[in-house]
Amino acid sequence: MKFRKLSQLLLVSTIGLIPALCLTGCYIVTIDYVFVAASSSTGSGGAIYTYAADAESGALRSGPPAVSSGGNSPVALAVTADYYNLYVANQASNSVVHFSIADNGVLTQKDSLTTSGPPVALYANSAGTYLYVLTGTTTATLTEYSLSSGTIGSVVAQQTLTIPGYPNDLVVPTAVTVLSNSNAVYATVYDQSAYNPGGITTSNANPGWVFGFAVGTGGTLSSAADGPYQAGVKPSALAADPTDRFVYVTDYASNELIGYGVQDGEELDFLVNGPFKTGNEPSSVVVDPRGIFIYVSNALDSTVSAYNISLPTGTPSAVISTSTAGAYITDTQPVSITVEPSLGRYVYTANHLGNSISGFRLNPSSGVLTATQATPYPTGDNPTAVIAVPHGNHAVQAVFQ
Repeated sequence: MKFRKLSQLLLVSTIGLIPALCLTGCYIVTIDYVFVAASSSTGSGGAIYTYAADAESGALRSGPPAVSSGGNSPVALAVTADYYNLYVANQASNSVVHFSIADNGVLTQKDSLTTSGPPVALYANSAGTYLYVLTGTTTATLTEYSLSSGTIGSVVAQQTLTIPGYPNDLVVPTAVTVLSNSNAVYATVYDQSAYNPGGITTSNANPGWVFGFAVGTGGTLSSAADGPYQAGVKPSALAADPTDRFVYVTDYASNELIGYGVQDGEELDFLVNGPFKTGNEPSSVVVDPRGIFIYVSNALDSTVSAYNISLPTGTPSAVISTSTAGAYITDTQPVSITVEPSLGRYVYTANHLGNSISGFRLNPSSGVLTATQATPYPTGDNPTAVIAVPHGNHAVQAVFQ
């Protein structure tokens, strides 16, 4: 009888251990926090939604509660290189709002600025000294603000972007980026007077352009000697590789990726064998943290195109896709794309009409993508931008020259 009771107790104890062992073995480790700018699902105004990325699978789960973006129609996000500060551009409110990022992903609103026109893009340099904000609807202005421990300061420099030989043309700004050495900044625009589908055109200028500026002592901005540079028809996004040797621009109208080599610090030269084919209406571009792969979101196709970078030349070559269409399927209308910085193993897109994020696992050897578990992940309404930061003290991927 005693032996039977002991056997029963052992059985109960063993059964009790099973959930504990499962919890231990299935423990979820957060490797990154993913932030998405969207319209609030519960009211008017913009919101920033936070997600925790699982280290093993890349799957996203809800993180800290969503916070107000501090304005209406958030369209772009940027973070400082130390990942302690996040900035959101609220287009309908003519504002940029600064948030601190806690180790647990919680966002706290700090300070803000009012812009002279609707902001469309922004970027913080890796030195953490300047924030670049691109504004306008039919005129384009690049403004450089000082940063001090993440706090936005005064205007340091400002440049009006006009088309060479056509100073009165309507100019639509689209994107901005900065080299990782903080020594040059680039901004893209298109000439609405020369490219206006369904409307009247009044100019013979080349429609698409990328402007380059050297950043000097004290933040002075000096135009690249041979710039600005032609950039197709309707440049929509741009990114620089982490070695500061190449810049890539997506052409929304021509379904192309245009590559440039960086010369003499800030000047650009076309890659001779470009441009390179993308899906339909490429909307965003990102280079992975190792500088090996390029990923482009295609808004009309609801896909991601992937490319290897030929390190000697910067030439993108298409990565073999697991789909018959030669691209990776997202939810509806991806408009922003990011690669998480901790492992450089997961890619996420913000899907404007899908009200979601799509996730992919990145094979670091081949660049091939596979869908993460349970993708897509629901967001607020009409997300417009996505960005990721490492969780806690996780190391980040980096390329050293």
